[in-house]
Amino acid sequence: MPRHPLVAVTATTRADDGVQRVRLSAAYLQALEAAGLTPIVVPPLLADRDDAAHTILDAASGLVLTGGEDVDPALFAATRHPQLGTVHADRDATELALIRDACARKLPVLAICRGIQVLNVALGGTLIQDIPSEHPSPVAHDSDGPRNARTHTVRLTPGTRLARAIGRNEILVNSFHHQAIATRAAGLIETAVAPDGVVEAVETPMDNSWWVIGIQWHPEDLVRSPESWDRALFAAFGAAAAETPPGGDT
Repeated sequence: MPRHPLVAVTATTRADDGVQRVRLSAAYLQALEAAGLTPIVVPPLLADRDDAAHTILDAASGLVLTGGEDVDPALFAATRHPQLGTVHADRDATELALIRDACARKLPVLAICRGIQVLNVALGGTLIQDIPSEHPSPVAHDSDGPRNARTHTVRLTPGTRLARAIGRNEILVNSFHHQAIATRAAGLIETAVAPDGVVEAVETPMDNSWWVIGIQWHPEDLVRSPESWDRALFAAFGAAAAETPPGGDT
């Protein structure tokens, strides 16, 4: 029977009628299953995160970092901006532990929206905490339109993992973020930018055995669109996971 690799997918928690519940858009899970993967949801953990991350990734062939809250600026030694949104300390700590372990194992990583931001911070980079005040622009980065509405273009760097996966050097994307990469972490290269210069994607270099792509838009909400771009991105991640044994390079 064909193998459907397990991939760890991060989630958040949120109060609902006074009860803390694990929250994750089902669109991520549906897009991953369509790419031949079996997603396993990882909530914010409260203790022993390094050990738990190691145990979880023992069974995984990839890691998906999903969208959500702002990343705590204390993690990149910055003063809290007045427009900083909600932060989630347990989620930050859990995802940092997962990223460290995935790096050690060379597990493929797909980082989406908040995911690209926490990935950059985990590897030593910094963030713009609020694009409207720190990088004013007419580009609609935090759209109030439908989740599947493509609102601005991004220009991809030819020859990169991302451009090869998508098969284009310019695409239209949706956009729901007010934070972005400021200083890019060492070991990551910029692979897509918005018209105003905001970094829209990063990845590890092609000669690096660690497969990593981080993007600022939400491809999980675009996989049913006529364009194949976002389905192709999940397919590329699926192919990388399929080539990776459970637990990666341990």
